[in-house]
Amino acid sequence: MTFLQKLSSAWTTNNSLLCVGLDPDVNKFPAELAGQPDAIYAFCKAIVDATADLACSFKPQIAYFAALRAEDQLEAICRYIKTTYPAIPIVLDAKRGDIGATAEQYAREAFERYDADAVTVNPYMGFDSVAPYLEWKDRGAIVLCRTSNAGGSDLQFLDVGGKPLYQHVAQLVADKWNINGQCALVVGATFPNEIAQVRALIGDMPLLIPGVGAQGGDVESTVRAGRTANGTGMMINSSRAILYAKSVADESYAQAARRIALETRDAINQFR
Repeated sequence: MTFLQKLSSAWTTNNSLLCVGLDPDVNKFPAELAGQPDAIYAFCKAIVDATADLACSFKPQIAYFAALRAEDQLEAICRYIKTTYPAIPIVLDAKRGDIGATAEQYAREAFERYDADAVTVNPYMGFDSVAPYLEWKDRGAIVLCRTSNAGGSDLQFLDVGGKPLYQHVAQLVADKWNINGQCALVVGATFPNEIAQVRALIGDMPLLIPGVGAQGGDVESTVRAGRTANGTGMMINSSRAILYAKSVADESYAQAARRIALETRDAINQFR
């Protein structure tokens, strides 16, 4: 099953467009995990177990693991998801952007070492920076387009032949790079007007949409701008708002995460 087939199935089976981001910040972990050598894995496993039936994908951010020399725990959580929840795709958030033999090694890292179903990539060096990932025809390449950070406008709004650069990227990916039908785009929830413009350019290609939750993206505007005709087409990511949800009385951190994930999934579904 390809990445897009797996994602489409998860949209339907879990009735969800919610992507749960795994950004494990040990400074925010609950006290009971303090001092555990595998605390990152334990934390992520609890979040995955609590939200797997509410998510269309999981998105581990590699930097949170690598900075603490915890790539082995990233491997372990990816392996756990693959074994326990094989129908939920893993999107490795790595934003790789090199070319040639180096990009080939990054693709191997994502698709062999971590067995991710898709990986985020940076198109700044052109098609050469994306092509090695497309050799893995059953996996996804999710290309940065209109990112959720304010500074993205420094480059993404530069005029390219009468259109902003982010629209040029969107059209380039849709028309020329998506040769195996395995590409998707990153477009931030903080810019719903741009989401709508990208959707108009790319048809039904999936969008990975960060920025809902802690970054303040509006759910209704995001869904109305990015949904496809059948009410899917998006992985709307929330990380910190779910991972570090404030617990109420007699509620564990995993239960709090589930509560917020359920609220977010249902809020998204109101506007599909």
